[in-house]
This record gives sequence, structure tokens and C-alpha cells, in this order.
Amino acid sequence: MPPLPLVVCGPSGVGKGTIIELVMKAHASLFGFSVSHTTRQPRPGEEDGVHYHFRPLEEVQKAVDSGEFLEHANVHGNIYGTSKASVAKVTDSGRCCILDIDVQGARQVRAALGNDAVFVFVKPPSMEELEARLRGRGTETEEQVKKRLGNAAGEIAAVEETLNGSPLFDHVVVNTNLDAASKSVETIALGAARGEPAAIPVVA
Repeated sequence: MPPLPLVVCGPSGVGKGTIIELVMKAHASLFGFSVSHTTRQPRPGEEDGVHYHFRPLEEVQKAVDSGEFLEHANVHGNIYGTSKASVAKVTDSGRCCILDIDVQGARQVRAALGNDAVFVFVKPPSMEELEARLRGRGTETEEQVKKRLGNAAGEIAAVEETLNGSPLFDHVVVNTNLDAASKSVETIALGAARGEPAAIPVVA
């Protein structure tokens, strides 16, 4: 069976980016990363075309309006989106396409693809731990930390959501320990790479 896209969500600072990197590094031939577009400025160490396609607001909005995106969302005042071309580039090569997107985007992909994708949500062990991780990054102002924590509460609540009678997320992984959480996501990802639709939720 052809591989299914894997949608990975979770609040900012939960560690989903690190988990995705570990899974892809362990199975480089099986997975490809969908590089999202964004209108925000790059953070230190981020490269255009590697971490994101950093583009002007006008350019991204025009692409969204013309239907070139599978999903898009306004996050923390910036547009983030996944172009259909980015996903097709990976899936056409026979690899599982991993999408690191927010809950707004996950809703759109679920509505568009239904069960032809696997959805996993990475949760922090607590809001206190998430706050500590955000502050530990040292990349956000106090105002930005508070905004991200407020958004995180809403994102975590989405774990309970349903869409057309089915859960929005197939799997929930709590990132208490990075190695254990990575192994849980790796198991889910390998199933998606084999083209296996989600059947039994995995909570770790």
C-alpha cells in the first residue's frame, strides 16, 4: 500500500520538531518532511527551504487564495501553510510525508483527506512543564510566552475533538520523556509509511 501522510501536532515548545527529526534520522529512506510556508521571520539557525519557506505575506496570501495550499492557518499573527506541491513531492517519491502543523491546519487536512492520513498529537506532561520549556528556549518575549501558553490550552483541548463522528487525532503521545515519546511516534510513523490507516489509538 502507498504510504499515508503523517500529521504531527502539538503546542509550541512541546518538542514535536525534535521528535520528528529523530524519527526521520532513524529512517531517512522512509520519510520526507513537508516544508511549510510562513510569513514570520526566521529564528536563529533556521534556513529557508529547510525549516520553512520564508515568504512575504502578499506572496503566501496569493497562493492561498488560488487554492495551492492543503492547509493554512494564522498562528501568533503569522500565516503558516502546507502547499499541495510540497506534499506531492514527497509522496510521489514513495515516502511518507510528515506534516508538522497546528490544530487549525490539522482540521483542514482531516476534512480534505479523511482517513487517508494519520494524525498524532504530542502533549506536554503539564502546562507548567510547557512554560518551563518555552522560557528555556530564550527566543520569545514575556508577551509571546503568555500568548503561546494561552494558545496551547486551546490546542490541547482539541485532543477531544471529533470531525464527522471520528476523532480529530488518531493518537496522543505525552512527551514526558523524549526517548519514550520518540519511540511511540516512531511506531505510529512506521505504520503510516506502510500505508496502514490508524485503527487503535496509541496513548503513551
